[in-house]
Amino acid sequence: MDRGQTVLLYAAVMSGLLFLALAFFAVAQAATVRNGGQSAADAAALAAAREDRDRFFDGFLDSLGEGDGWQRWLDLSELVSADGCGAAGDFAGRNDASVLRCEPVFRHGRPGYTVTVETNYDTGNTVIPGADDRTATAEATAVVRPSCEFDAEEKEIELDCKNGDFDIDPDDEEIDVEPSDLFSVVLTE
Repeated sequence: MDRGQTVLLYAAVMSGLLFLALAFFAVAQAATVRNGGQSAADAAALAAAREDRDRFFDGFLDSLGEGDGWQRWLDLSELVSADGCGAAGDFAGRNDASVLRCEPVFRHGRPGYTVTVETNYDTGNTVIPGADDRTATAEATAVVRPSCEFDAEEKEIELDCKNGDFDIDPDDEEIDVEPSDLFSVVLTE
């Protein structure tokens, strides 16, 4: 092989390696956009469900001292207005995405939201045909779950929760319990 052929072979190999490097970069960029979209969808669905969790918590507090209606709030059988989509839009925006769809759902008897988002950013220019300027869409569902078992004594409400035990006097104006103590918000299939 003469010197000219060696130079051509070297140039061909280097061009091939450069193309592969750019292709791997394009694949990594697409994965980053896709993962960012899924993170935005997860955050949006969790934020929407947290809005409902807070409504269940407020309903529980408001019902204390009015008989045993508080039980319906703790076991999520009381209805709340499903207004969590505003929070979903806020959290999607914080993750540089836009909500395409947000719907209240019931999964396994638990209230929540399914949120679909699209990223506001894209893959940019790539060496892979058809992969230029692609955004990602992703979907996530989050639900509210009760975290406590309860027993009502004559004067106190005893809650056995995943985050600890709480004794609540319905007549006490200062109740030392948080929404996350009574309810969990989780992603679901």
